[in-house]
Amino acid sequence: MAKSPVQFRLNGSDRATFVDPGDNLLVTLRRGLNEFGPKYGCGQGACGVCTVLIDGEPHLSCLTLAVACEGRHVETVSGMADGPNLHPLQNAFMDNFAAQCGFCTPGMLMAARALLERNPNPTREEVIEGIAGNICRCTGYEPIITAILAAAGNRGQRQA
Repeated sequence: MAKSPVQFRLNGSDRATFVDPGDNLLVTLRRGLNEFGPKYGCGQGACGVCTVLIDGEPHLSCLTLAVACEGRHVETVSGMADGPNLHPLQNAFMDNFAAQCGFCTPGMLMAARALLERNPNPTREEVIEGIAGNICRCTGYEPIITAILAAAGNRGQRQA
């Protein structure tokens, strides 16, 4: 089968590559474009470690066909920092010990970023809902929730 060209904006830079018709975005990013921010976890859309933003909305890159990203804006965790300056969410994750083994962290950060862009002042319950598709085996979620609320400036005071 012939490869198809695909062009999209990745973390602010125009990128182009050729993909097989069934290639998912995760494979295209990692193997085709050397973008290793999104992790490979389950490959079935159940764990969330491959979460990226496409046009500002969270998507599981293991379930997204690369050709569906034609002309779109794709953001990975690698694009969050501004040079040496970390994104406020990244700082909050460090300050609140929200990354233990770190495997879930890229997906959690992207889900949290999408949440805070939609809702800059979420409740605790909204944070829990916003990261619901992301599995973490180390933290027990509490430090992650605290970090997201801290990044939002809530410090956990606002309840439903």
